[in-house]
Amino acid sequence: MDDRRVGLVLRALRRRRGWRQRDLSDASGLSQSATSRAELGHLDTLSLRSVRRLFAALDARVEIVVRWRGGEVDRLADAGHARLGATVAAELQAGGWHITPEVTFMRYGERGSMDVLAVKPAEAAAALFELKTELVSSEETQRRLDVKQRVLASVVEERFGWRPRAAGTFLVLADTSANRRRSAAPGLTRIALPAETRAVRQWVREPVGPLAGIWFVRFTRRRGDKCATAGSHRVRRSPPTS
Repeated sequence: MDDRRVGLVLRALRRRRGWRQRDLSDASGLSQSATSRAELGHLDTLSLRSVRRLFAALDARVEIVVRWRGGEVDRLADAGHARLGATVAAELQAGGWHITPEVTFMRYGERGSMDVLAVKPAEAAAALFELKTELVSSEETQRRLDVKQRVLASVVEERFGWRPRAAGTFLVLADTSANRRRSAAPGLTRIALPAETRAVRQWVREPVGPLAGIWFVRFTRRRGDKCATAGSHRVRRSPPTS
């Protein structure tokens, strides 16, 4: 949807409610001039926050859609996540774990999915792994992990018929300086996920009791892979042509 179409939708929603532009401006806390520019499709003159406030005043939500090369942007964003998952899965399977990716659940009015659910029936152990190439919001990540941690035992019992004695909850992050800095910031993430990478990997080898922590994983780019991977990459300027 282009900017002009967004403006037309905003105007249609306002008129459907029977509001004047001034009414929408008052409800959103923006000027009437800003409301008028938005309805005309001049979104480049407004901040994203302002556009969202206008739509929120009409009980609507704005979502960003990025288009690049006919949809390849999805594969570009997912490549790092897939590589991270493959690296973790390989280590888990080498340690005798049985893994199931993308496990959905709905318990106690809450729903979601676990990126990786791993079980070791012989040791009555189970663990969930949340994979992130980039930690953007630690609070939101922790909120979602808390829900998954609460339902882990019941999900395992429903799927495999036994309840775990050893249960792990782990946030798996690509090992980048940005992720380390954000995860180390004071907040709920470090309180709720106190174990470091070494302790997490030790628990994976010998699961005993409960454990929650952050596992930093480093993975390298394969030859010929054009997608970004963990770590910082310097963009070099092409030399000037004579």
